[in-house]
Amino acid sequence: MHRIAFELGPVTVTWYGLLVTAGFLAGLLNARRRAPRAGLSGDTVMDLGFWLMIGAMLGGRLYYVAANWSDYYAHQPMREILMIHHGGLVFHGGLIGAVLAGYLYVRRRGLPFWNLADVLAPGIALGHAIGRVGCWINGCCYGIPTQMPWAIHYPPDYGVPGEGVHPVQLYEAFLDFALFVLLARWFGSRRQTGRIFAWYLALYGLVRFGIEFLRGDSPVRWLPAGLTAAQGVSLLLVAAGLILLAIRRTGGPPALPEEPRQAGAPEAHSRNAQP
Repeated sequence: MHRIAFELGPVTVTWYGLLVTAGFLAGLLNARRRAPRAGLSGDTVMDLGFWLMIGAMLGGRLYYVAANWSDYYAHQPMREILMIHHGGLVFHGGLIGAVLAGYLYVRRRGLPFWNLADVLAPGIALGHAIGRVGCWINGCCYGIPTQMPWAIHYPPDYGVPGEGVHPVQLYEAFLDFALFVLLARWFGSRRQTGRIFAWYLALYGLVRFGIEFLRGDSPVRWLPAGLTAAQGVSLLLVAAGLILLAIRRTGGPPALPEEPRQAGAPEAHSRNAQP
Protein backbone atom coordinates (compact mmCIF):
# COMPACT_ATOMS: atom_id res chain seq x y z
CA MET A 1 0.00 0.00 0.00
CA HIS A 2 1.39 3.39 -0.99
CA ARG A 3 -0.11 6.86 -0.77
CA ILE A 4 1.43 8.12 -4.01
CA ALA A 5 -0.32 7.17 -7.25
CA PHE A 6 2.26 8.70 -9.61
CA GLU A 7 4.55 11.68 -10.09
CA LEU A 8 4.73 14.14 -12.98
CA GLY A 9 8.00 15.98 -12.55
CA PRO A 10 7.65 18.08 -9.37
CA VAL A 11 3.93 17.25 -9.05
CA THR A 12 3.03 14.34 -6.78
CA VAL A 13 -0.44 12.86 -7.25
CA THR A 14 -1.77 10.87 -4.29
CA TRP A 15 -4.42 8.17 -4.36
CA TYR A 16 -6.42 10.21 -1.86
CA GLY A 17 -6.56 13.27 -4.10
CA LEU A 18 -7.18 11.16 -7.18
CA LEU A 19 -10.08 9.21 -5.67
CA VAL A 20 -11.70 12.22 -3.99
CA THR A 21 -11.63 14.02 -7.35
CA ALA A 22 -12.93 10.91 -9.13
CA GLY A 23 -15.73 10.64 -6.56
CA PHE A 24 -16.80 14.24 -7.05
CA LEU A 25 -16.85 13.86 -10.83
CA ALA A 26 -18.68 10.50 -10.66
CA GLY A 27 -21.34 11.97 -8.41
CA LEU A 28 -21.77 15.02 -10.63
CA LEU A 29 -22.02 12.99 -13.84
CA ASN A 30 -24.49 10.64 -12.18
CA ALA A 31 -26.66 13.64 -11.26
CA ARG A 32 -26.35 14.98 -14.81
CA ARG A 33 -27.79 11.73 -16.21
CA ARG A 34 -30.67 11.90 -13.71
CA ALA A 35 -31.53 15.57 -14.32
CA PRO A 36 -33.80 15.09 -17.41
CA ARG A 37 -36.02 12.75 -15.36
CA ALA A 38 -36.72 15.73 -13.09
CA GLY A 39 -37.35 18.15 -15.95
CA LEU A 40 -33.92 19.75 -15.61
CA SER A 41 -31.05 20.25 -18.03
CA GLY A 42 -27.88 18.27 -17.49
CA ASP A 43 -25.94 21.47 -18.20
CA THR A 44 -27.64 23.07 -15.18
CA VAL A 45 -26.16 20.38 -12.95
CA MET A 46 -22.69 20.78 -14.45
CA ASP A 47 -22.81 24.58 -14.04
CA LEU A 48 -23.82 24.11 -10.40
CA GLY A 49 -21.00 21.61 -9.88
CA PHE A 50 -18.28 24.27 -9.85
CA TRP A 51 -19.95 26.14 -6.98
CA LEU A 52 -20.61 22.92 -5.10
CA MET A 53 -16.90 22.11 -5.31
CA ILE A 54 -15.92 25.55 -3.98
CA GLY A 55 -18.45 25.32 -1.15
CA ALA A 56 -17.40 21.79 -0.24
CA MET A 57 -13.70 22.69 -0.12
CA LEU A 58 -14.26 25.82 1.97
CA GLY A 59 -16.69 24.15 4.35
CA GLY A 60 -14.61 21.01 4.73
CA ARG A 61 -11.43 22.99 5.38
CA LEU A 62 -12.98 25.46 7.83
CA TYR A 63 -14.51 22.62 9.85
CA TYR A 64 -11.17 20.79 9.99
CA VAL A 65 -9.20 23.90 11.00
CA ALA A 66 -11.74 24.80 13.70
CA ALA A 67 -11.69 21.27 15.11
CA ASN A 68 -7.86 21.21 15.23
CA TRP A 69 -7.18 24.86 16.05
CA SER A 70 -5.89 24.55 19.62
CA ASP A 71 -3.89 21.38 18.97
CA TYR A 72 -2.21 22.42 15.72
CA TYR A 73 -3.18 25.53 13.77
CA ALA A 74 -2.86 27.97 16.69
CA HIS A 75 0.87 27.16 16.71
CA GLN A 76 1.42 27.31 12.94
CA PRO A 77 1.84 30.18 10.45
CA MET A 78 -1.53 31.40 9.16
CA ARG A 79 -0.66 30.26 5.64
CA GLU A 80 -0.88 26.66 6.87
CA ILE A 81 -4.68 27.05 6.90
CA LEU A 82 -4.58 27.32 3.11
CA MET A 83 -2.38 24.25 2.60
CA ILE A 84 -5.16 21.83 1.70
CA HIS A 85 -2.68 19.57 -0.08
CA HIS A 86 -1.19 18.80 3.35
CA GLY A 87 -4.48 17.11 4.22
CA GLY A 88 -7.45 18.16 6.29
CA LEU A 89 -11.01 18.13 4.92
CA VAL A 90 -14.06 17.04 6.91
CA PHE A 91 -17.06 15.62 5.07
CA HIS A 92 -19.66 17.15 7.39
CA GLY A 93 -18.20 20.60 6.82
CA GLY A 94 -17.96 19.97 3.09
CA LEU A 95 -21.62 18.90 2.94
CA ILE A 96 -22.76 22.01 4.80
CA GLY A 97 -20.60 24.24 2.61
CA ALA A 98 -21.87 22.63 -0.60
CA VAL A 99 -25.51 22.97 0.49
CA LEU A 100 -25.04 26.66 1.30
CA ALA A 101 -23.20 27.35 -1.96
CA GLY A 102 -25.83 25.43 -3.92
CA TYR A 103 -28.67 27.28 -2.23
CA LEU A 104 -27.17 30.68 -3.02
CA TYR A 105 -26.58 29.66 -6.65
CA VAL A 106 -30.06 28.30 -7.32
CA ARG A 107 -31.71 31.27 -5.60
CA ARG A 108 -29.80 33.66 -7.82
CA ARG A 109 -30.63 31.68 -10.96
CA GLY A 110 -34.25 31.08 -9.98
CA LEU A 111 -33.89 27.29 -10.07
CA PRO A 112 -35.94 24.75 -8.04
CA PHE A 113 -33.78 24.03 -4.99
CA TRP A 114 -35.50 20.88 -3.71
CA ASN A 115 -35.71 19.33 -7.16
CA LEU A 116 -31.98 19.86 -7.69
CA ALA A 117 -31.23 18.54 -4.19
CA ASP A 118 -33.08 15.32 -5.05
CA VAL A 119 -31.18 14.98 -8.33
CA LEU A 120 -27.84 15.40 -6.56
CA ALA A 121 -28.48 13.28 -3.45
CA PRO A 122 -27.71 9.80 -4.87
CA GLY A 123 -24.55 11.16 -6.51
CA ILE A 124 -23.36 12.57 -3.17
CA ALA A 125 -23.49 9.08 -1.68
CA LEU A 126 -21.72 7.59 -4.72
CA GLY A 127 -18.95 10.18 -4.65
CA HIS A 128 -18.47 9.73 -0.91
CA ALA A 129 -18.12 5.97 -1.34
CA ILE A 130 -15.32 6.43 -3.87
CA GLY A 131 -13.62 9.06 -1.73
CA ARG A 132 -13.61 6.77 1.29
CA VAL A 133 -11.48 4.27 -0.64
CA GLY A 134 -8.98 7.12 -0.97
CA CYS A 135 -9.09 7.56 2.81
CA TRP A 136 -8.33 3.85 3.23
CA ILE A 137 -5.23 4.07 1.03
CA ASN A 138 -4.16 7.34 2.65
CA GLY A 139 -4.41 5.92 6.18
CA CYS A 140 -6.67 8.69 7.47
CA CYS A 141 -10.02 8.10 9.22
CA TYR A 142 -8.68 4.75 10.43
CA GLY A 143 -10.43 2.37 12.82
CA ILE A 144 -9.87 1.13 16.34
CA PRO A 145 -7.54 -1.85 16.95
CA THR A 146 -8.96 -5.28 16.19
CA GLN A 147 -7.86 -8.91 15.95
CA MET A 148 -10.26 -9.67 13.11
CA PRO A 149 -8.64 -11.49 10.15
CA TRP A 150 -9.45 -8.55 7.83
CA ALA A 151 -7.64 -6.03 10.05
CA ILE A 152 -5.49 -3.49 8.19
CA HIS A 153 -1.81 -3.13 9.12
CA TYR A 154 -0.45 0.19 7.91
CA PRO A 155 3.27 0.88 7.40
CA PRO A 156 5.01 2.64 10.34
CA ASP A 157 5.31 5.96 8.48
CA TYR A 158 1.50 6.27 8.22
CA GLY A 159 1.18 7.33 11.85
CA VAL A 160 -1.46 4.68 12.54
CA PRO A 161 -1.15 2.46 15.64
CA GLY A 162 1.07 -0.53 14.90
CA GLU A 163 -1.56 -3.18 15.61
CA GLY A 164 -4.23 -4.09 13.09
CA VAL A 165 -7.19 -1.72 12.87
CA HIS A 166 -10.72 -1.92 11.52
CA PRO A 167 -10.91 -0.81 7.85
CA VAL A 168 -13.75 1.55 8.74
CA GLN A 169 -13.15 3.51 5.54
CA LEU A 170 -14.18 0.44 3.54
CA TYR A 171 -17.14 -0.23 5.85
CA GLU A 172 -18.40 3.26 5.18
CA ALA A 173 -17.64 3.03 1.45
CA PHE A 174 -19.84 -0.08 1.25
CA LEU A 175 -22.67 1.55 3.22
CA ASP A 176 -22.44 4.78 1.19
CA PHE A 177 -22.67 2.77 -2.03
CA ALA A 178 -25.69 0.88 -0.69
CA LEU A 179 -27.25 4.26 0.14
CA PHE A 180 -26.57 5.41 -3.43
CA VAL A 181 -28.37 2.34 -4.82
CA LEU A 182 -31.38 2.89 -2.55
CA LEU A 183 -31.73 6.59 -3.32
CA ALA A 184 -31.32 6.03 -7.06
CA ARG A 185 -34.12 3.44 -6.98
CA TRP A 186 -36.41 5.62 -4.85
CA PHE A 187 -35.91 8.62 -7.11
CA GLY A 188 -38.18 7.20 -9.79
CA SER A 189 -41.10 6.80 -7.38
CA ARG A 190 -40.86 10.11 -5.48
CA ARG A 191 -44.08 12.09 -5.21
CA GLN A 192 -42.82 15.33 -3.67
CA THR A 193 -39.56 17.16 -4.30
CA GLY A 194 -37.08 17.25 -1.44
CA ARG A 195 -37.82 13.79 -0.07
CA ILE A 196 -34.86 12.01 -1.68
CA PHE A 197 -32.49 14.59 -0.21
CA ALA A 198 -34.24 14.26 3.16
CA TRP A 199 -33.75 10.49 3.10
CA TYR A 200 -30.08 11.03 2.29
CA LEU A 201 -29.62 13.28 5.34
CA ALA A 202 -31.40 10.89 7.69
CA LEU A 203 -29.79 7.67 6.46
CA TYR A 204 -26.28 9.02 6.05
CA GLY A 205 -26.53 10.51 9.54
CA LEU A 206 -27.31 7.05 10.90
CA VAL A 207 -24.45 5.47 8.93
CA ARG A 208 -21.90 7.98 10.18
CA PHE A 209 -23.20 7.85 13.75
CA GLY A 210 -22.64 4.09 13.86
CA ILE A 211 -19.29 4.13 12.05
CA GLU A 212 -17.89 6.62 14.58
CA PHE A 213 -17.92 3.95 17.29
CA LEU A 214 -15.24 2.10 15.29
CA ARG A 215 -13.14 5.15 14.40
CA GLY A 216 -9.72 5.22 16.03
CA ASP A 217 -8.75 8.75 14.98
CA SER A 218 -11.49 10.43 17.04
CA PRO A 219 -10.46 9.78 20.65
CA VAL A 220 -12.02 13.00 21.97
CA ARG A 221 -15.52 12.31 23.23
CA TRP A 222 -16.73 15.53 24.77
CA LEU A 223 -20.46 15.42 24.05
CA PRO A 224 -22.97 13.94 26.53
CA ALA A 225 -22.96 10.14 26.67
CA GLY A 226 -19.35 10.13 25.43
CA LEU A 227 -20.16 10.91 21.81
CA THR A 228 -17.77 12.51 19.33
CA ALA A 229 -18.40 15.83 17.63
CA ALA A 230 -19.05 13.96 14.36
CA GLN A 231 -21.74 11.90 16.08
CA GLY A 232 -23.36 15.08 17.35
CA VAL A 233 -23.47 16.51 13.84
CA SER A 234 -24.74 13.17 12.51
CA LEU A 235 -27.67 13.26 14.94
CA LEU A 236 -28.48 16.77 13.71
CA LEU A 237 -28.49 15.44 10.14
CA VAL A 238 -30.88 12.66 11.14
CA ALA A 239 -33.19 15.16 12.84
CA ALA A 240 -33.04 17.53 9.87
CA GLY A 241 -33.81 14.68 7.47
CA LEU A 242 -36.81 13.47 9.48
CA ILE A 243 -38.20 16.99 9.85
CA LEU A 244 -37.77 17.60 6.13
CA LEU A 245 -39.50 14.31 5.32
CA ALA A 246 -42.48 15.35 7.43
CA ILE A 247 -42.64 18.80 5.84
CA ARG A 248 -42.23 17.61 2.26
CA ARG A 249 -44.76 14.81 2.72
CA THR A 250 -47.67 17.18 2.24
CA GLY A 251 -46.03 20.43 1.20
CA GLY A 252 -44.14 21.64 -1.84
CA PRO A 253 -44.61 20.96 -5.54
CA PRO A 254 -45.13 17.43 -6.86
CA ALA A 255 -42.14 15.69 -8.38
CA LEU A 256 -43.90 15.49 -11.75
CA PRO A 257 -46.26 18.46 -12.21
CA GLU A 258 -49.41 18.24 -14.30
CA GLU A 259 -49.55 19.76 -17.77
CA PRO A 260 -52.46 22.07 -18.59
CA ARG A 261 -55.18 20.06 -20.37
CA GLN A 262 -57.55 21.04 -23.12
CA ALA A 263 -61.20 20.16 -22.73
CA GLY A 264 -61.72 16.49 -23.47
CA ALA A 265 -58.01 15.68 -23.55
CA PRO A 266 -56.80 12.68 -21.52
CA GLU A 267 -54.93 13.33 -18.31
CA ALA A 268 -51.11 13.35 -18.71
CA HIS A 269 -47.95 14.22 -16.88
CA SER A 270 -44.90 16.03 -18.13
CA ARG A 271 -41.30 15.28 -17.37
CA ASN A 272 -40.08 18.34 -19.20
CA ALA A 273 -41.07 21.07 -16.76
CA GLN A 274 -40.61 21.67 -13.08
CA PRO A 275 -41.80 24.65 -11.06
